[in-house]
Amino acid sequence: MAQRRKKVYEGKAKILYEGPEPGTLVQYFKDDATAGNGEKRDVIEGKGVLNNRLSEFFMNGLASIGVPTHFIRRLNMREQLIRMVEIIPLEVVVRNTAAGSISKRLGIPEGTALPRPIVEFYFKDDKLGDPLVSEEHIIAFGWASQQDMDDIVALALRVNDFMSGIMLGVGIKLVDFKIEIGRVWEGEFHRLIIADEISPDSCRLWDMKTGQKLDKDVFRRDLGSLTDAYTEVARRLGVLPSNVTHATKPTLIN
Repeated sequence: MAQRRKKVYEGKAKILYEGPEPGTLVQYFKDDATAGNGEKRDVIEGKGVLNNRLSEFFMNGLASIGVPTHFIRRLNMREQLIRMVEIIPLEVVVRNTAAGSISKRLGIPEGTALPRPIVEFYFKDDKLGDPLVSEEHIIAFGWASQQDMDDIVALALRVNDFMSGIMLGVGIKLVDFKIEIGRVWEGEFHRLIIADEISPDSCRLWDMKTGQKLDKDVFRRDLGSLTDAYTEVARRLGVLPSNVTHATKPTLIN
């Protein structure tokens, strides 16, 4: 089936194909894992299946509280049908606890609770290493308008409230996460919706009691099995696909 479809885009973790209806795409989740802007890479059996399920779960949850997303429906184990959007070339990061680049950049010890959620913007360009940019840059270079920026911050904070609550309920701390935002045009007007994915690939998730990492840092920092970590998140949220055994070790299901 994949051979007959027209590939629209291939990223590090996903492939987009032309969708069955105008204005739609099929998003395919690969098993590839990358870190350090693609410098470290591996294939992790079953990762795509878990991320497809988890992204579906989070996108449906957001839709249920009135946050618009590109997600239409899951098609199979690795694919979902999504709305075609015009992606704003920004990675929008919300941080609740210091970790990763903010700790390195500002010397804040990892694990320090931040005084309030901090929203950061990174220009999407692998060649440049996705540099941190300010609202001033974004508006000056026309990547988004002031109105867009107000809407983006509001959307990002709503996603943070929802995700933090869901994770807290299963004993996981939402340290930070990245989202991408797309424009959907309706005549001359556009609205902004959540695009890309929401999964342990794009979040930092720590066990509340032990501090164990349940996200891509397991791969970045060689802390063990990435599939085990993602499976644990899916298990706690009650979204573990029952027929994942063909793609992962059967011992993961308990």
